[in-house]
Amino acid sequence: MTAQRDILDQVCPEVAKMEGLVLELGLGNGRTFHHLRERLPGRRIVVFDRALGAHASSIPEAENLVLGEIRETASRFIGIDAALVHADIGTGYDDRDAVTSTWLPDLIARLLRVGGIAVSGTPLDHPLLQRLPPPPSVPADRYFVCRRV
Repeated sequence: MTAQRDILDQVCPEVAKMEGLVLELGLGNGRTFHHLRERLPGRRIVVFDRALGAHASSIPEAENLVLGEIRETASRFIGIDAALVHADIGTGYDDRDAVTSTWLPDLIARLLRVGGIAVSGTPLDHPLLQRLPPPPSVPADRYFVCRRV
C-alpha cells in the first residue's frame, strides 16, 4: 500500500496538468480510489471491478462505476485517451497473475493518451509503455510506473 501511495503521490501533480480521464482498474475496498479523489479533486475517475466490495465512502457515482470482468468492460474504453490508468488487480498467485500479464499491458497502452501514466502492481511489458523509475521509497519491481510513448 505504501509503494502504491508513494507512486501516485509522485505522478498525480503531472496527471493534474493533463487532459483525460483517470481509470482505476480494480476498486477493491476503495482506498486507492479515495486517495485519487484527494490527489485529483474534481477529476472524473472511472472505476472498474468484477464486483462491488468497497466501503460506502469509497464508492464512485453510478455513472463512474463499471462492474464485470475488467478485461471485457475496460476494453469498451479503448481509445479514450486516459491521463492515468491505475491497475491493482494482481492476485498474489503467480499462475493467475501470469494470465493477467498476457492482456493487461496491451489494454493499458490502448486506454492511455500519449504521455499518459500507468501505475500497476504487475509488470507492464509493452513497446508503447516506457518504464519510469519509482520514487526512492519504492523497492525495484515492487510496483510499476510507465509512460505511454
